[in-house]
Amino acid sequence: METASLTEGGPPAGVPERRSSSILVRAVAFALALGITVAIVVYHEELGRFAAYGYLGVFAISVLGNATVLLPVPSLLAVFAGGTAFNPLITGLVAGVGEPLGELTGYLAGYGGSAIIENRQRYEQMRRWMQRHGFVTIVVLSAIPNPLFDLAGITAGALHIPVWRFLLACWLGKTAKAVVIAWLGSRSVGWIESLLGILGAR
Repeated sequence: METASLTEGGPPAGVPERRSSSILVRAVAFALALGITVAIVVYHEELGRFAAYGYLGVFAISVLGNATVLLPVPSLLAVFAGGTAFNPLITGLVAGVGEPLGELTGYLAGYGGSAIIENRQRYEQMRRWMQRHGFVTIVVLSAIPNPLFDLAGITAGALHIPVWRFLLACWLGKTAKAVVIAWLGSRSVGWIESLLGILGAR
């Protein structure tokens, strides 16, 4: 990750203009992330309709479900359900592409500023992790269903980690997670049938 450095003798010409531009970009990024989050919360019931469109539905729910910032949307349920109806490997791969795209809202929110962070201590801890092992941290946290990944995305944006590195790390972790969840969904049908058979025999 590249970092800016200051030289002696005062700021170079053009710094005020760049700062104004940077503030504007951050404000727009934060507004975009907040707007997407609000829209998804308001129209969360309509998200269920995407499930009727097969892999496209899984992709859409994966994108939208992960586009919320600090507000949980159970998109993994769509992956689990998709695994019961479709090929679990393809379902996982499709979700693995969609989820990182949705997480860009967290990244943009961090790029636009960290004002929405309430637990500063947790944020500073995440910041230290990201500064030391940014790529690995993103991979691990994205591979495990947990509420900390929104914070990881925000921190990655705040640290200006290159977006391609963020997306690649997300893709690796989230694809692994989605494939496992879709596989569990595919196996759940057999488990339920076996359980019903056992209960019926009693």
